[in-house]
Amino acid sequence: MAAQKINEAHEHIAKAEKCLKTSLTKWKPDFDSAASEYAKAAVCFKNAKQYEQAKDAYLKEAEYHTENKTLFHAAKAIEQAGMMMKEQKKMPEAIQYIEKACMMYMENGTPDTAAMALDRAGKLIEPINLEKAVDLYQKAAGVFENEDRLRQAVELLGKASRLLVRLKRLDEAAVALQKEKNMYKEIENFPMCFKKTTAQVLVHLHRGDYVAADKCVRESYSLPGYSGSEDCVAMETLLQGYDEQDEDQVYRVCNSPLLKYMDNDYAKLAISLRVPGGGGGKKKKAAAAPQDGASGAPAPEEEEDDYEGGLC
Repeated sequence: MAAQKINEAHEHIAKAEKCLKTSLTKWKPDFDSAASEYAKAAVCFKNAKQYEQAKDAYLKEAEYHTENKTLFHAAKAIEQAGMMMKEQKKMPEAIQYIEKACMMYMENGTPDTAAMALDRAGKLIEPINLEKAVDLYQKAAGVFENEDRLRQAVELLGKASRLLVRLKRLDEAAVALQKEKNMYKEIENFPMCFKKTTAQVLVHLHRGDYVAADKCVRESYSLPGYSGSEDCVAMETLLQGYDEQDEDQVYRVCNSPLLKYMDNDYAKLAISLRVPGGGGGKKKKAAAAPQDGASGAPAPEEEEDDYEGGLC
């Protein structure tokens, strides 16, 4: 079966080369037909799991689409070349091709396609390179934002913010969260603004910046429904406990369902938060845990240590 597909691929390549030849009666190469034959060859190689040859065929297809001024199809072919690199577990090369395709989508006036490709690239690279994933998600968000597609933009910004927290790049995470919150406010999704305020407070307290955390809550009082809400009361209680160095109060809030069931990266910030100068707090909290039931169990030691040592 594979051998048959490889033979078919070579037949398509031979046809493509024939399309490119000129003669007395054919003055111009037929780039459109050549691109089409290389596309068919690429699919045959792909089906035969000959991914390197498939990549080369897709790049040839892209070359002749470019000659033919059909840039959208050229970009699609380059993106497919990237996917062939992915099949070979060559992720950096895969991302390079996809990013090149995205630039061509933008030049062709199809920014939505570019943004979706950047999002896909982010998902591909995230398991092995968080920094690159952040970059791709932020680029994709920027493209959607420029197109006034704020719902899509804010979703991608959220991915970037969570990864920045995971990378402990908390200053950047604070900036990203503020941008997220502003976008949710613009599209009038106020419950998500509340959640972003909670995430902001956790990030700022881990940065050791009580004033910035308090400011985020105060600014949110202007949001419809925030004052007196569960999110608001929790943050007021957390800030009071943090300011007064009340370890038990901080522990109760940080291990409440409201915070423990946030996105995992923020939940880890919550359960690892320590009050300033509260060095002996762990044992005190561990003893208090049964009062809160099973849901109040402290985090594993290694997760607690992730954010200690100068972040708060």
